Amino acid sequence: MRRRDVLGLWLLAAGTWVRAEAPPALLLARVYQPGLPLQDYWVSEKYDGVRGHWDGQRLRTRGGEAITPPAWFTAGWPAMALDGELWAGRGRFAEAQSTVRQQHAGDAAWRNMRYMVFDLPTHPGRFDERLPALRAAVAAIAQPWVQAVPQRRVASHEALHALLARTVRAGGEGLMLHRGASHYQAGRSDDLIKLKTHEDAEARVLAHLPGKGQHAGRMGALLVEMPDGQRFRLGAGFSDADRAAPPPIGSWVTYRYRGVHASGLPRFASFVRVREDMPAH
Repeated sequence: MRRRDVLGLWLLAAGTWVRAEAPPALLLARVYQPGLPLQDYWVSEKYDGVRGHWDGQRLRTRGGEAITPPAWFTAGWPAMALDGELWAGRGRFAEAQSTVRQQHAGDAAWRNMRYMVFDLPTHPGRFDERLPALRAAVAAIAQPWVQAVPQRRVASHEALHALLARTVRAGGEGLMLHRGASHYQAGRSDDLIKLKTHEDAEARVLAHLPGKGQHAGRMGALLVEMPDGQRFRLGAGFSDADRAAPPPIGSWVTYRYRGVHASGLPRFASFVRVREDMPAH
């Protein structure tokens, strides 16, 4: 048994995530590159929330942690799997994350949440075929807080970037492109593409590096590790409060960057936030 599997059993304490089993096998996005054959793709808004996988009986995060909404929130949901985003609205990621990570957030917090469904993981068909099935499944649930993500076709790259600009001006995070001919399969591929005005990614915190000069006596940078094993110093984007109480070792953080070096390491990386929906390990 691998070390990660041995450490898979965690306890939920002090309001922090603990994983009880392996994460769900989810489709993950690659970053948009010019020249993509747009005629093959459906386009939707990218919702800045917490990924929620419904396995037919319960909700879990991308990292595998149990989500515990009030019983009414998932009442009448189907036995089939659903993939979506638990979303509190544009510009309200912190609220969504806070609600989802609490074991007993209460009705008031969950009344502000929506489950934006964008795929059916166990449906055997192509996305073109899954889409009408998804809309029918959401219609059958008949709960206003469960919504099928609107999908559209975009005729050109100019139109795509114009849509991106309008979405961002309205407070959205970006766009997602879903290949119509694709079957649902776990992992990253060109079947799912994200397009934003900036690039971002996640890395795991390995160490707190001491500061110098104005940051003497507190954290100067984080040593972080990318999913591919590469490591780098993340020293920009932190507030004074972040430096006084830095993200815990083992936690995951989101950082923003502008392109990559030949080595694959990010250029001009800057801290954005701690990903509390991804378990520390």
